[in-house]
Amino acid sequence: MNYYLNRFSVRGQLIVDTVDLDLGIIIVIPCCNEHNLVSSLQSVINCELPKSRVEVITVINASETANEEVLQQNQQTLIEAEKWYKNHQTTIKFYFLEENQLPTKDAGVGLARKIGMDEAVRRFDAINKPSGIILCFDADAKCDTNYLVEVEKHFSKHPTTPACSIHFEHPIAGDEFSDKIYNGILQYELHLRVYKNGLKYCGLPYAFHTIGSSMAVRSNAYQKQNGMNKRKAGEDFYFLQKLIPLGNFTELKTTKVIPSPRVSDRVPFGTGKAMKNWLNENQKELLSYSPKSFIDLKQFCDNIADLYTNEITLPKAIQAFLTTLDFEENLLKIRNNSTSKTHFVKLFYNWFNAFKVLKYIHYARDNYYLDVPIFKGANELLLLLGEQEQPNLKALLLKYRAIDTN
Repeated sequence: MNYYLNRFSVRGQLIVDTVDLDLGIIIVIPCCNEHNLVSSLQSVINCELPKSRVEVITVINASETANEEVLQQNQQTLIEAEKWYKNHQTTIKFYFLEENQLPTKDAGVGLARKIGMDEAVRRFDAINKPSGIILCFDADAKCDTNYLVEVEKHFSKHPTTPACSIHFEHPIAGDEFSDKIYNGILQYELHLRVYKNGLKYCGLPYAFHTIGSSMAVRSNAYQKQNGMNKRKAGEDFYFLQKLIPLGNFTELKTTKVIPSPRVSDRVPFGTGKAMKNWLNENQKELLSYSPKSFIDLKQFCDNIADLYTNEITLPKAIQAFLTTLDFEENLLKIRNNSTSKTHFVKLFYNWFNAFKVLKYIHYARDNYYLDVPIFKGANELLLLLGEQEQPNLKALLLKYRAIDTN
């Protein structure tokens, strides 16, 4: 009996089909109240096929308290998806799991992902393939045609990587959405990239994107860290922060996922919520974190090794924030548990993790450095990174995308 499945899985076996011995990749898609799942499935089927076999598990889900409209849409989605699959000859196997009675307390994207990913673990376990790749995708996302091939190559090329984030690019022009939406998503993606590159500028060991539709994990690493959480939002961020400390976390830069920029109110934060706020507040320019927050953080990070034996001078914003964390007491514990300076730094970052860094950024914003227009902040960070300023928002985003894929 598989220990993880026995201890942490929320479902028994859901798919009874025999597992192909050559199965190497399973894509998991949570799907709730989606009008165009087939477009995402078509994007997968358009991919060049990798050497190993591929399966796609879509978890069509809703809360036990969902209204009739959501349930009807889920039923319609299932009918359309099954009809679409019957009309396509492919070696990729598609499975559609109905989960329309999820407990209200936990119902949401985290639990839906977990149900699908746990089933992926079970499928790989049946053929004794602990290093099988579980891909997270979304029901409104699309991907490049080399997506599957590049994922397979990446994990083959990096045999010790437990997981990776995959390059993503939101659509920033077209006729599917309004100009207002395209303008908003351009700035929101720029905000995400400024934050990630701000962390990288500071030298932090967890400067990676955490986007639910563009991440992949090996089955054994997924199990080792007790699987996906049940969070209704931010499940991707919390999930990857358990995987990154394992070491050898990588970035796949040779393909891309194309997440949707659409408005959504299903989760309390994230892309859909950001787009809804953007429209409701009728903003012209998104506000983002001040680079001054990153400058202070970098000064702190550059001197963390010295904390092993010495006291260091801290920027005011950092000093004030650390007092909220019982810093002196925790520092003493970390020092006492460290066997060397290198070990100290590792333990320190286990404590001063990505959650605390995000809290610091918000603390600095609320108490020291007000948010700045994204155009200003993104250009200021570019200068800190040794890059040239850009003349407009689109040029800025393209520049940051280039930085992230180099």
